[in-house]
Amino acid sequence: MRPEISELLRISDFFGQNKDYVTAGGGNTSFKDEKIIWIKASGTKLGGLTEEGLAALSREKLHLISDKSYSEEPAKREEEIKEDLVSAILEPGSGKRPSVETSLHEIIKYAYVVHLHPAIINGILCSRNARNLIIQLFGDTALFVPYTDPGYTLFVKLKSDIIKYRETYNYDPQIIFLENHGLFVSAGSTEEILTLYDEIISKVKTVIDPVIDRELLPYNPVLNKALPVIRMLLSEEKPKIVRHRNNMLIGKFYKSQSDFQKISHPLTPDIIVYCKSRYMYIEQSSTAARIIESFKGQLERFVQEFNFMPKVIIIKDMGIFAVENDYASAETVLDVYEDLLKICHYTSFCGGTKLLTPDQIDFIDNWEVENYRRKVASKGVSVNRLRNKIAVVTGGAQGFGAGIAESLFEENINIVVADINEDTGGAFTSHLNRPGSTNHAVFVKTDVSDPESVKDLLSATVREFGGIDMMISNAGILKAGSLEEMEPDDFTQTTDINYKGYFYCTKYAAEIMKLQNSEKPDYFMDIIQINSKSGLRGSNKNFAYAGAKFGGIGLTQSFALELAPYNIKVNSICPGNFYEGPLWSDPQNGLFVQYLRAGKVQGAKTIDDIREFYEGKVPMKRGCRLNDLMKAIFYVISQEYETGQAIPVTGGQVMLG
Repeated sequence: MRPEISELLRISDFFGQNKDYVTAGGGNTSFKDEKIIWIKASGTKLGGLTEEGLAALSREKLHLISDKSYSEEPAKREEEIKEDLVSAILEPGSGKRPSVETSLHEIIKYAYVVHLHPAIINGILCSRNARNLIIQLFGDTALFVPYTDPGYTLFVKLKSDIIKYRETYNYDPQIIFLENHGLFVSAGSTEEILTLYDEIISKVKTVIDPVIDRELLPYNPVLNKALPVIRMLLSEEKPKIVRHRNNMLIGKFYKSQSDFQKISHPLTPDIIVYCKSRYMYIEQSSTAARIIESFKGQLERFVQEFNFMPKVIIIKDMGIFAVENDYASAETVLDVYEDLLKICHYTSFCGGTKLLTPDQIDFIDNWEVENYRRKVASKGVSVNRLRNKIAVVTGGAQGFGAGIAESLFEENINIVVADINEDTGGAFTSHLNRPGSTNHAVFVKTDVSDPESVKDLLSATVREFGGIDMMISNAGILKAGSLEEMEPDDFTQTTDINYKGYFYCTKYAAEIMKLQNSEKPDYFMDIIQINSKSGLRGSNKNFAYAGAKFGGIGLTQSFALELAPYNIKVNSICPGNFYEGPLWSDPQNGLFVQYLRAGKVQGAKTIDDIREFYEGKVPMKRGCRLNDLMKAIFYVISQEYETGQAIPVTGGQVMLG
């Protein structure tokens, strides 16, 4: 890799990882020598940019675009330019699409160009006093360009202004401010780029107070009954994700309709691309019923007037809610819309906001280039029917539970890992949340034997994702022992976790699922208990565990009858022994070790002897594996007819009569 490209990637990542400079992975960077320009490809994120994310183009061919005449019809013209840009790529067939800004970067003579959208800069550029303030702060050292529709029109305008500047000063402007958009900073080195950005922001801070209080505000539990309903009302073919954010900055704009009006219109192209151009405000927020009633009353009018479902909903005293197809996209909407709030706050120091006109908004909203950005942002996303669903897995931090959670996560399902083990759970969810994932995993410390803890778990699930589609009641404890050995406290603990815990999980998950069913009666949801073969037949000197599991199947059948009218399926999966898991294979306290020490298997001298003995009891000659269990879980989720079943996954060790 050329050192200059390495520097380009370094500075791109530096700015791209900082939301003070860009949101939604936006912005653009480039480097050019005499023959080639390397520029971030369209739809590629600035943060974490790699060499594969750069498009290399012939500068000679780009010169032809600069001098060429194109159609007067905007849509046709943009298509012609796109074809010419693609033809200038040095790697034809790579699938990369050059940024629409490529020609802008090309006409600037400096080697490095960095285009960003810092909110504090846009506080001036989106204000009524933008031109005067830029002249006051920067004089002739910068070029100010009034708002111009992006694409070819902006290129022509910028080219003309740069030529005039060049003729006047005999050099190109290093700083170019674009009204209601952002700025270009150019230099011969990345160090100079960094210095210039620091100097620019320092000057802007002389007229704008940069301090914004973003202290988090509490989540209102009223939302637990409102968000699942809103989620289903907005979920047409696929379930949506509803993300929530509330902080002191947001609180400045949701107290009244007049406050909301300050943030009810987009100010930059990115806001239109990711949040659309209109947003919903719900003023009646004293109860869940009032929120739902107000939302229903507004939704039909909103869709009729604007011809799209709202992506951004502001509820009085509650916060901002982003509605999207997946978690990552919803987070982007929150980031971009909060950027609008920051800009509106900053413009208050600069004479107030300057809104984009309806024609300018319409151009961005329907611009093919921006539609391409939306498409690229979601490319590679699985189209499986489980995508975007929300699942809770209790006991999900280790063993079978962690395997279930990870398998579901790989299917693009959002996961709440509920477990008593905080350190293990936090580390596990961090492992799941790999860069580039569109779904998300969170950990919630939970004691399933405590009903208040389970209530908090379900509240956290709604707060994070907007609802729940699957409750996997997996948390369990095994304390074996004969009647003589079993202490009452151990029996109670085993029953509380394995039996009562399943009841609590079902009770509080069903409350949310019923709300979702009330607005989408044809939508199926699942409660799945991970039971055991010990729930299908007695287990010698293991009665506490077996009894709780037998009782669990009774609960499953009863819950299934009660919840079937709401399309909530309730089933138990009964796996055989999971010999690879810590329960059996832990080298210190696993059952293989315990049984060897206790002499439970006559003639056994090694752990392998114990294992062979127990595997010999299984017709399929092995223990249950995660893959076996997951096939049963996916079957239960995929079908829409079975409920109240206890499904054995025992290799034939237990056969139902």
